[in-house]
Amino acid sequence: MTEMTGGCMCGAKRFTVDLPEGNNAYLCHCRMCQQASGNVSLAMVGVDQAAVRWDGEPDWYRSSPIAERPFCATCGTSLGFRFLEGSDKMDLTVAAFDDPSGFVPKSHFGAESMHRAWLNTEGLPEQRTDEYAALQERWAKVGGAPAS
Repeated sequence: MTEMTGGCMCGAKRFTVDLPEGNNAYLCHCRMCQQASGNVSLAMVGVDQAAVRWDGEPDWYRSSPIAERPFCATCGTSLGFRFLEGSDKMDLTVAAFDDPSGFVPKSHFGAESMHRAWLNTEGLPEQRTDEYAALQERWAKVGGAPAS
């Protein structure tokens, strides 16, 4: 087991989770996840509900008659998904982890809604935030720095 932490952008909703080795990370392309995240897919990792400890109970949105999604009502961060009954599992959003770099997707779900043009972006032009002058100037005006 590996203990990992994460939470929302504003820090009001935090979690700690014990993850087994070889975690179950995947990309969900279903329309509900697309709408909940405002994106073409949502990177998720399956966990045992009992392994998740919340520091700042998340807000919950009942996204359908069978499921609900934890989120932060203050900053809007999507934190996951779980069925209302009949499962001891849930999913947490990969990007909500403090260090998501170790997750590698193992599968796709909701393939009927997949936007394949967004799957392989290899070879597209890349730009680093620290090399984008207009962004750096805006941060300098407010005496801050972008999140890394």
